[in-house]
Amino acid sequence: MSELIPLEPMPDKPALPGTVILRRTSDDAIDALAADLLMHALNCVRTFGDFHLALSGGSTPMPLYQRLMVDPRYRDLPWGRTHLWIVDERRVPFDDERSNYKHIGEIFADHSGIPRSHLHPMTPLESGADAAYEKALREALAWRERGQDRLDFVLLGMGADGHTASLFPHSPALMEELEAPPKSSAAQRLVRVNAGEHVTPPDRLTMTLRLINASRFIALLVTGKGKREMVRKVAAQARAGGGPDNPASVADLPVLGVRPIGGELRWYLDQDACL
Repeated sequence: MSELIPLEPMPDKPALPGTVILRRTSDDAIDALAADLLMHALNCVRTFGDFHLALSGGSTPMPLYQRLMVDPRYRDLPWGRTHLWIVDERRVPFDDERSNYKHIGEIFADHSGIPRSHLHPMTPLESGADAAYEKALREALAWRERGQDRLDFVLLGMGADGHTASLFPHSPALMEELEAPPKSSAAQRLVRVNAGEHVTPPDRLTMTLRLINASRFIALLVTGKGKREMVRKVAAQARAGGGPDNPASVADLPVLGVRPIGGELRWYLDQDACL
C-alpha cells in the first residue's frame, strides 16, 4: 500500500492591511470569496431589502463569476434583489473585447435573474459619463437610511504595478483625489474619467477611492505567480506605514489606498501569489 504524499506546508500569510484569506489554489481562494459573498448578500437583503454589488473586469475574476452561475452551492444568491454595478470600464463600445461589461454582462445579464433595471453598466463613450454614473449611484442608494447609503460589496483586483480599479500609479484621477482638500468637490467625487500618460490605454472610467472605501465589504482577489512580487512590495510598504495617511505611498501603489471606513477589507490569495 503506497503512502500518501504529504502536502507542502502553506506559506506564511503576507502582512497586508485587512484580513488575509490564504488558500492553496486559486480555485480554493475563489470558493472562499464566493462563500463570503453569498453570506454577505443574504445578510444585506435581510437587513436592507436589497444588495448593491460592484464587480471588476479582467481575467482573474471570470472563473468566480462563472462559478456563481453554475455551482449549486451558490444558488441561493439573491439575484432578484441585487443591483449590479461596474467598478471601472475602458472607454470602448460594449461590443469591444476590451469592455468589462461585455464579459460581465454576458455572464450575469441573461443567466442570474437580476432585473434589467438593476443592471448598471457604465456608458463610457458618452459625454459626462462619470457624472451620470455618479448620479445613478447616488439616486439608487438614496432609498436607504442615511449612513447605510453605500455599496455593500466591492470586488477588486490588483495589477502587477499595484493599481486597482482603474486607478494607476500617479494617474490624474488618483492624484487629484489625493491632493484635493478633504471637503473640496474633487475629493467628494465618486466616479472619475482617468486618462493621460500614466493610464494604460485606452482611457478609463473608474470608481474613486472615496466610493470604494465607503463600501461595507471590499474583497481583493489576487492569484498567481505574476502577482507575487507586488504582494511582497505592498506588504512591505504597509509595514512601513504606507496607506491613506501617506499619500506618496498611495501614489506609487494605489492599492494601498484601499482602506474601508467602517467596513471590512479581505484579501483572497492563493499560495502562488505568496511563495
